[in-house]
Amino acid sequence: MTDFSTTVQFGELQLKNRVVMAPLTRNRATADRVPTPMMVEYYAQRASAGLIISEATVISEEANGYLNTPGLFTDAQVEGWKNVTHAVHAKDGLIIAQLWHVGRVSHPDLLNGETPVSASAVQQAGHVSLLRPKRPYVLPRPLEVSEIHAITEQYKQAAIRAKEAGFDGVELHAANGYLIDQFLQSKTNQREDEYGGSVENRTRFLLEATDALIEVWGADRVGVHFAPRCDDHDMGDDNPRETFGYAMEQLGKRKIAFFFTREYLAEDSISEYMKERSGGVPYIANMQLSREDAIQLLASGKADAVSFGKDYISNPDLFERLVEDEPLNELKFENMIGTDVAQGYIDYPFLNKQLAES
Repeated sequence: MTDFSTTVQFGELQLKNRVVMAPLTRNRATADRVPTPMMVEYYAQRASAGLIISEATVISEEANGYLNTPGLFTDAQVEGWKNVTHAVHAKDGLIIAQLWHVGRVSHPDLLNGETPVSASAVQQAGHVSLLRPKRPYVLPRPLEVSEIHAITEQYKQAAIRAKEAGFDGVELHAANGYLIDQFLQSKTNQREDEYGGSVENRTRFLLEATDALIEVWGADRVGVHFAPRCDDHDMGDDNPRETFGYAMEQLGKRKIAFFFTREYLAEDSISEYMKERSGGVPYIANMQLSREDAIQLLASGKADAVSFGKDYISNPDLFERLVEDEPLNELKFENMIGTDVAQGYIDYPFLNKQLAES
């Protein structure tokens, strides 16, 4: 029976176990988006995971929607990430970089006065995360075709820098209502050119960006991150099964290393269907999973690995706690995002003192 401790092969990535650390935005980088020594310790503490997917990392300054999130577009950022990857590898861990463009999920105050971009001029409901005083999202500007091509090149350059920084691969962030998701889903994509309308056209940017990453890394070190519930950042799609099923069919033909879905378990979940459409691309399950959920998914073969987010914030030794069925630390919400202090970041206790000291 497959369990947490079983190894698994995702393309060229040999995972020592089936527990994956989900990407977690913590806003602990410098103002110039350089990883800090505290981030080095944070990731190294969690290196017992079978795979760490880095926090979302912007491919350019124009791609950002939050203060103090890291980047992969300058030499200084590469050097900062080298310290992280070296520390993870020193503990026999694997870490890949999640590459990110937020699209309309931003504000001119974060973009030197420029208007955020998207697939179409569809304004997001709600207020911009973390900016104070609160302000609503603005009407985004539709990208020109030439700009789409330029952003695809930025993904490629970020992938090159991820290799320089010592990562083991990359994951394309195509989830949670960010730029590529804005092209995928029909609510936010109202284009009438080759990037809009049919599912083939709405998927075009996703596939072109994936191909750019494959050029750098090979398909066997590239993953893609989806949110097929279309439930974040005011998103929506007329037919998620068709959209995400077609996307996985095309990614399956490319033989990518894995796909990851942020989708809680329910009768209307489509991740298993996406796996079927992919022809068997390894699948990482995520979102609100209990230990029992995770065991069942692995034992049944419905998922090839299981991923945890908030539980990995408060439990650096989450893999060991899951294996031993030990209680979890309580999450400290007050320091979860955007502080420069160790509390709530790198001070969560380990069960095993020897493991902590190592």
